[in-house]
Amino acid sequence: MKDKTNAAINFFPEFETLYSIIANEIVNLSDEQLDYTSDNWEWAGWSIRNQISHMASLIPRWLVLRWGSTIFPLENHGITNIKELTQSKSDRRLDDDIYWEIDDLTRLLKQFITLAITVLKDNSLEFMASKKIDRDATPQWEMMAKAHPHGVTSEGTPAKGSMTLEATMRHIYFEEITHLYNIQRLKKAQGLRSNSVIPKVGYWTLEDWDRSEP
Repeated sequence: MKDKTNAAINFFPEFETLYSIIANEIVNLSDEQLDYTSDNWEWAGWSIRNQISHMASLIPRWLVLRWGSTIFPLENHGITNIKELTQSKSDRRLDDDIYWEIDDLTRLLKQFITLAITVLKDNSLEFMASKKIDRDATPQWEMMAKAHPHGVTSEGTPAKGSMTLEATMRHIYFEEITHLYNIQRLKKAQGLRSNSVIPKVGYWTLEDWDRSEP
């Protein structure tokens, strides 16, 4: 893309402050606080450490595995160990046996958010809106699709879905913010105060979302 004034980052400026609000929320937490879980709420089944691991993992799984041939045709995404990062035995997270220390997890999260910002700077919104991939239209995804103004489809019986690259970037942001909301609830359950103001956008704001509080 030659015209940087039309770069998609101009329509997704929130990505440039995303890492800082996440890092601000988990600063100075002890291992005990990072690993707290509870059976009292479904969202508390993953600890803060688990949440951060998922937040890091989801970005390369979307941008490199699903969209790599479109946005990185030369494989110039800078991730040399993509299989190790995305083929984890830990459920939707980085491998707990390899990436457990919070410094490692936040380092990768910062790297991958930076990668997302690069994609937004290197491509126009028009290009991103014109590219789409198939997406399984599960009941959960159909609910989550309500948070998207456009770019996500679900049609037919059984339902078949699609998702544009633009909607994928919005999905990544919505995922990060929703899991940040979970982190704040995990802190609240431990009697800890929140440090960041979470934008009221994305999946956690949906009518059907579980917003139970400690």
